[in-house]
Amino acid sequence: MRGRAQSDLEKDALRISRHSDDYDEDDRLDSASSSRSVSSTRKLNRAFSTPRSRSSFLYVRSPAQIVRYACLALAAVMLFFMFSLVQMSRSSAKEVETAAAQKNDPDKNPIVKPPVWEGFEFLTRYYGGIRSLVPAASNVPEYPRAADEEDLDPEALQEEAAPEQHLTEKRQEGKVPDSKVFNPYPDYASPEYIAKHGEKVDCFLDKARTISVPQVRMYEGVPRGFPDAVMGSAELLGMRTDICYDRFGRLGPYGIGYSLSKGGSGSQLEGEREGADLVWQSTPEVDWRDVKWVAVQERCLAANAHRFKEPPKPKIDRWRAMPIGSISKRAEEPSDFKSSTPPDSKKPASEPLPRTAVVIRTWHDYSYTPEDLIYLRSIISELTLHSGGEYTVLFLIHVKNSDTAIFSDDETYERVLRESLPEEFRGMGVLWNERQMELMYGGLEETRMRDLLVHGVYRSTFMPMQYLAYTHPEFDYFWHWEMDIRTTNHWYHLFTSVVAWAKKQPRKLLWERNSRFYVPAKHGSWEDFSHMVRIQTEQGTNSPNNMWSGLNQGNRMPGSDSSSKQTGDRPIWGPELPLDDPKTAFDTDPKPPHSFEKDKYTWGVDEEADLITFNPLFDPDATTWLLADDTSGYNKTRGQPPRRTAIITASRLSRRLLMTMHKETALNHHTMFSEMWPASCALHHA
Repeated sequence: MRGRAQSDLEKDALRISRHSDDYDEDDRLDSASSSRSVSSTRKLNRAFSTPRSRSSFLYVRSPAQIVRYACLALAAVMLFFMFSLVQMSRSSAKEVETAAAQKNDPDKNPIVKPPVWEGFEFLTRYYGGIRSLVPAASNVPEYPRAADEEDLDPEALQEEAAPEQHLTEKRQEGKVPDSKVFNPYPDYASPEYIAKHGEKVDCFLDKARTISVPQVRMYEGVPRGFPDAVMGSAELLGMRTDICYDRFGRLGPYGIGYSLSKGGSGSQLEGEREGADLVWQSTPEVDWRDVKWVAVQERCLAANAHRFKEPPKPKIDRWRAMPIGSISKRAEEPSDFKSSTPPDSKKPASEPLPRTAVVIRTWHDYSYTPEDLIYLRSIISELTLHSGGEYTVLFLIHVKNSDTAIFSDDETYERVLRESLPEEFRGMGVLWNERQMELMYGGLEETRMRDLLVHGVYRSTFMPMQYLAYTHPEFDYFWHWEMDIRTTNHWYHLFTSVVAWAKKQPRKLLWERNSRFYVPAKHGSWEDFSHMVRIQTEQGTNSPNNMWSGLNQGNRMPGSDSSSKQTGDRPIWGPELPLDDPKTAFDTDPKPPHSFEKDKYTWGVDEEADLITFNPLFDPDATTWLLADDTSGYNKTRGQPPRRTAIITASRLSRRLLMTMHKETALNHHTMFSEMWPASCALHHA
């Protein structure tokens, strides 16, 4: 009996276990109690059914609890976030109320005036568009305005300009006028020019003389309301101020406005292009991918060699070539004159033209952008090609790693030179490094100004320029130029205008005029400005009301010992030599033909300028300029030598000035900071 009952119980337990998914725990208990009456059967039922019910409970109900807890946690976080936002809003509002209360209280918050330049109004008429052109003579400039004139409302420009000021009826209808070729060059075909400078031979981009660069195009007139120059005067320099350029007329010849497949830049292909096709109407687009500028310049110069003086014998790098015997016996023609002249040899010029190098400063790992290429093409085309070789463009490349064996291995030199320039300009560079400058200009006093070496590019930018001029005697003048300089002017027009104006200036009070900004709206005409400079030099500018009086006593007239007493300055006349340093003077330095008082503003007129800068040449003594005392090799017992500074180094230097700087550095061991050295050397040697 017990064995059969035990067997039945096991069967019932197994049946209940298999069907536990269809019955809950209570049903199983009731079913078991109804089929069996003994208590042991109920215990066995519970023993077999309890583990399965617990497993089912964990499997079904645990996810629901997790979701409920997650929802509660999310709700709590949201409530906390909302509460925090409310608190922050209240705190912020309270801070604003407190600040407003303090602002209105002059005792707690004194009024602080904003910087002056923040009050300048934004000028909008620099880019008025070519649809609003008016004659420059009738233009009402947006800025500067006279004190008794109201500010010009840009919205009222249409009303202020009379209808008759418009250049054409087409412009009144909103159409763009036709652009015209801009030609700033001399009349090369005139008999007068040919008699003086010889016949100019046109230059081309290819050896077959079939590909030429399109001319720059301009529009007559200026945008209505176009501002006048604030400082300086282009009109005074002889430049045209009655014209303007658009992007296609100015840069279209060099790749702007046509696709990469045609050799262009691929830019400015979309949008408004009215007038763009006129750029390539007579001369097609140039495929700049095939141009090799070094060969173009050499061919152009060789074809026009009769217009220039015969080049001198080149300098030989004795430290590299190590020639046997006298170096003067080695007569070798310069590379840019090696190309044979055309069969129809031209008559030499009776007045040979000077040769000018445009030296563009760069470094060996400079990354050239498409805009850089367009900029460089414009310089070479406008200065070299269209002028018949009057200018030669080259790159002075700084190799920053002085351990690179560029001077002891030809292959390394050629590789670095090749990798330093885009393919279009390869062959036009000259490599240099700071260790080379240490070799060329040894014996300099190492002052470690700002913890930088005296031979470094920062403190002695002009050292490689000096040595370049020393090794290239074929050039008479050198433009020192940077890769980041831009101008909307035509390069030849800008350079020749500046040079011609500087040539007309007399030496009398030249340094005094050069030390000031010329502001036409304030000073009036150039004659008025020159008269003001003369009065200020004779009578002085120091007074009790001048906070700067007494800071610089270097140019005071003898006997003036009071900073508040108005006394005149001593004008610069001839060489301004350093004290206690007699070796500075050279026998070749210009000497005044007569005294300052007897001169009638004639000395220096029609004399080429040795130094041309685009910023004033100021005296850094007693100023806050950090580099004013960066001088090396001078006797400073009684103070610093006389100095002048022009901020930024962009300038034109004569060969005479660069050779003087070279001798001062190599023989006298004198030098100064880059922006101070050319002007100070010119001051010392007149």
